[in-house]
Amino acid sequence: MKQLPKEFYGAMEELQAVDFVLVELTLYLDTHPEDYEAINQFNQFAKERRRLKKVVESMYGPLQQYGNSYSGYPWNWSDGPWPWQI
Repeated sequence: MKQLPKEFYGAMEELQAVDFVLVELTLYLDTHPEDYEAINQFNQFAKERRRLKKVVESMYGPLQQYGNSYSGYPWNWSDGPWPWQI
């Protein structure tokens, strides 16, 4: 298995924490669609998620397929680790 620096795992943990917040806010907003503060929080976390994703991908390669992430050259989808390997 490919060894990655410990910084990778910290970055992934931070990304996963932001993803968790976005899921929870989505569920909340499904039942409270006019909560202006929650919408602002969602948008702030969505912006932070894009930033973190860009940082992680620039250092370690793509995180998502089907056009949600760019590929390096050569095609680097076979490089690990896969999300379930972390």
